[in-house]
Amino acid sequence: MAEIGSPSPDRSPSSFPIMAASRSPLAPPHFPDMPAVAGVASAVGACGLKADGAADLWLAVMAPAGAVAGVLTRSRCPSAPVDWCRGALGQGRVRAIVVNAGNANAYTGAAGRATVEATAAAAAGLAGCGPEQVMIASTGVIGEPLDAARLTGPLPALWRAAAPGGWPAAAAAIGTTDTFPKGASAQTTIHGQAVTVVGIAKGSGMIAPDMATMLAFVFTDAAIPAPVLQRLTERANAVSFNCLTVDGDTSTSDTLLVVATGAAGHPPVADADDPALAGFADTLARVMVDLARQVAGDGEGARKRITIMVSGAADPDMARQVGLAIANSPLVKTAIAGEDANWGRIVMAVGKSGAPTDRDRLAIRIGGVAVAAEGRAVAGYDETPVARHLRGHEIDIAVDLGLGPSAATVWTCDLTHGYIDINASYRS
Repeated sequence: MAEIGSPSPDRSPSSFPIMAASRSPLAPPHFPDMPAVAGVASAVGACGLKADGAADLWLAVMAPAGAVAGVLTRSRCPSAPVDWCRGALGQGRVRAIVVNAGNANAYTGAAGRATVEATAAAAAGLAGCGPEQVMIASTGVIGEPLDAARLTGPLPALWRAAAPGGWPAAAAAIGTTDTFPKGASAQTTIHGQAVTVVGIAKGSGMIAPDMATMLAFVFTDAAIPAPVLQRLTERANAVSFNCLTVDGDTSTSDTLLVVATGAAGHPPVADADDPALAGFADTLARVMVDLARQVAGDGEGARKRITIMVSGAADPDMARQVGLAIANSPLVKTAIAGEDANWGRIVMAVGKSGAPTDRDRLAIRIGGVAVAAEGRAVAGYDETPVARHLRGHEIDIAVDLGLGPSAATVWTCDLTHGYIDINASYRS
């Protein structure tokens, strides 16, 4: 992947210093070694939306046979790119994806729609396809106009420079307050043929997905028709990005796109429930869970990643509802930030979740230590090992509702003063 430069960014209202200052202590030691995906090429460039001049524009180019699926924010104030993708996804084909960071092109009215249409038309002209085969995504500041020329101007050079791989640069280009680029990959087989799944994501704040994460893009060389890919994407999303929260705020820009190029060479599979796709479905979900966990570990100001495992629910939705109530509780999150073993706040969050619960069947463990059960503290409860667990970076909370066979896992992070610092100065 090549990186294309641009003139130095200005200090206009469309250019903000939104990159976070320090790397999260929960960041992996390095970006994973991720293979290229046959049928996908890309390039990054700088169009001046990030005030430090860093790359903020990414173009991905797909072979003509590429199928696409996706899920988009259910926010009632969606961005112009979300509206565009919602209309374009129905035709199931994709030749290009254009993503910018630094400006969300949200709440920008007719001008925002015109920018998306001009960008799609420009990329379609390069690809020799219809505009509906171009997907657009934007992330950054809401309510600021986005000049189409910023995006369309660099596209010809990006098109010429597009090359296989280059995932670290792509993941960095789409980031805003992210402190590290996020990527994950895995391999599986379909009908005995090796298949690769690669994904990148961005997300740090305004994370309480009601479909996906802020932005996530997954690519595979599997041969899967768009309707089947859509079902698999929705299933994987339900156990990954839709079980993620940082701050309880759903973005206007949430977009997850999954592209299948068909280059792996196996016979296409026409049924999402075909046993031949079982391994692929698990692998797709595993890659998306990995990305969701990385987003939780890069929550704005986060110092601790929290995994909440809810079992004993009547159904998975009930388990997820309870898990998210715990994960979104400022009292729970600040207690963990302060390393305070105040399990009463977990009880509070379960009780307010709105899900059917029975106080006297509820059981809670923190770091594997039983702290509460049968409507009271566990007899002989010793807070020492729990306090020791809370001093670490990875926090585990297990809640058993005692009401049924279903379970769900939710990921979040602690709430520190760093979150306030980042968001109080987001535009200044």
